[in-house]
Amino acid sequence: MDSQTRHERWIAFLMLLPSIILLAIFVYGFIAWTGLVSVSKWDGIAPDYNFVGLKNYQQLFLKAIGGVSALRFHIGLWNTFFFTIFFLFICLLIGLSLAILLDQKVKGEGIFRTIYLFPMAISFVVTGVVWQWIFAPGTESRPRGVNALFSTLGLENLKWGWYTDPTSIGPFHIALIPVIIAAAWQMIGYTMAMYLAGLRAIPDDLREAGNVDGATNFGVYRHIILPLLKPITFSALIVLGHISLKIFDLIYTMTGKGPAFATDVPGIFMFETTFQGNHYAQGAAISMIMLIMVAFVIIPYLIFSFRQEVEL
Repeated sequence: MDSQTRHERWIAFLMLLPSIILLAIFVYGFIAWTGLVSVSKWDGIAPDYNFVGLKNYQQLFLKAIGGVSALRFHIGLWNTFFFTIFFLFICLLIGLSLAILLDQKVKGEGIFRTIYLFPMAISFVVTGVVWQWIFAPGTESRPRGVNALFSTLGLENLKWGWYTDPTSIGPFHIALIPVIIAAAWQMIGYTMAMYLAGLRAIPDDLREAGNVDGATNFGVYRHIILPLLKPITFSALIVLGHISLKIFDLIYTMTGKGPAFATDVPGIFMFETTFQGNHYAQGAAISMIMLIMVAFVIIPYLIFSFRQEVEL
């Protein structure tokens, strides 16, 4: 290695050093501090770092020890599971369908792309407020939102409590349905853009070759195009999955924890436990569990991306 190359590397390192220091302190440093708090006795405004081991985690998972806290945490995990499954399914299905339609070179494609992508320009907080108005059930005499529309159209049987309905089907709370619709509405455009970019990257020669071999348009998409879109699907699953696992702002502004914790998620539980109840150790334990959940999604993606770079 000559002196010029060594000099350039030192310059590059010094340019990156401020970012490395900030990242080490405000990301990994705070993660380590949160982990320390999660195994401490801090239960009040005054800090208490006395070590209690995994007691705070046991209170979240064992109902015999945690009581209502464990019950609420379990409900939040189930809600997150169902929210993630339906959210991913709707975003991928509708996003792919819209991308395929736009890939047909329809007139006014730019206008449609703008309309579909517009929700991405809105924060989850604004989305939650708007959809709260839309799904506000109102009263029997004065229905609001969608219920008012049903009442006007004479579809009285379709009126229900939406996010205020505590009814559940097994562990699934139907009050989650409006939340899933609102979240999917915001992210469908993003999924569509990812799939459309993938479709535009596929050479026309492959499609023409499939047609020459006698494949229908449906067959071309099924046997040629969709398999080539697997990396796009994987990336979309990772991005949407980590959003759903740490969702907070949309649900907090739209429904809160809901009736009987019907729309509760770990993010809301952590916020109320830490900043309203001053149970900092338990709140830190919830945060660490959420971090582990997200890590289970992100780490396989990083490994997959690294292997692809090595192969290239």
